[in-house]
Amino acid sequence: MKKNQKAQLILIFIGTFLIIGTYFYPYIDSYKKKETIEQPAEKKVEQTIDEEKETTFENVEYKGLYDFNKPFIVKSDTAYILDEDPDVVYMNNMHVKLYLNDSRIVTIVSDKGRYNKITYDCFFEQNVKATDIETEIFAENLDLLATKNIVEIYNQVNLINASGSLKADKIDYNFENKYFKVSMFNNKKDVKIKLTQ
Repeated sequence: MKKNQKAQLILIFIGTFLIIGTYFYPYIDSYKKKETIEQPAEKKVEQTIDEEKETTFENVEYKGLYDFNKPFIVKSDTAYILDEDPDVVYMNNMHVKLYLNDSRIVTIVSDKGRYNKITYDCFFEQNVKATDIETEIFAENLDLLATKNIVEIYNQVNLINASGSLKADKIDYNFENKYFKVSMFNNKKDVKIKLTQ
C-alpha cells in the first residue's frame, strides 16, 4: 500500500501541476509579452532623442536666391533638423543678408525661424527686425518667400522710414521699389492709417 500511496500522491501532484499550468500559463505568457512590447517603445523614444541630437548644428550658413535673381545668405547660431522634414532647418538667432539690385543690403534678424533648403523660403519669428539704409521694420513675424518679390510682415508691425512711421497688423513690402500694402486683421471695411513724421 505504501508504494501505491506514493504513486497516487505523485500522480495527484503531477495532475494538479498540469491543471494549474494549463489554466494559468496563458496569463503568465501574456504578461511576458506585454513586458517585451513595452520595452522596445522606451528604447525607440531614447533613439529619437539621440537622432535629434545628431541633427543639431552650430554656426550654420546657407545661400539662396530671392525673387529669382537676388542672392541672400542666411545664418544661425544654432539650428536643428527634424527627421520627418529634413528639408527644413529650424534656427535660433536667425540672420539674413539680402542683396538687392541697386546695391542696397537688407538685413533681417529674429530670435527664431525656419529655412527651407529646397525652396529657399525663410520664416522669421519673434522680435523680427528688417533694416536697409532708409527703412526699419519691427514685427513678430516675417515671411521671405523666394519666388515672390514681396515679403509678408505681420503681428505688431511697426515700419519706420524717412517719410514717417506706421503701425499695422500686416504689411506686404517690396524692398526693391519700397512699395508697401497695409492690411488689418479685423473685417472692418475702413482701415485708418496714421503716418507720423
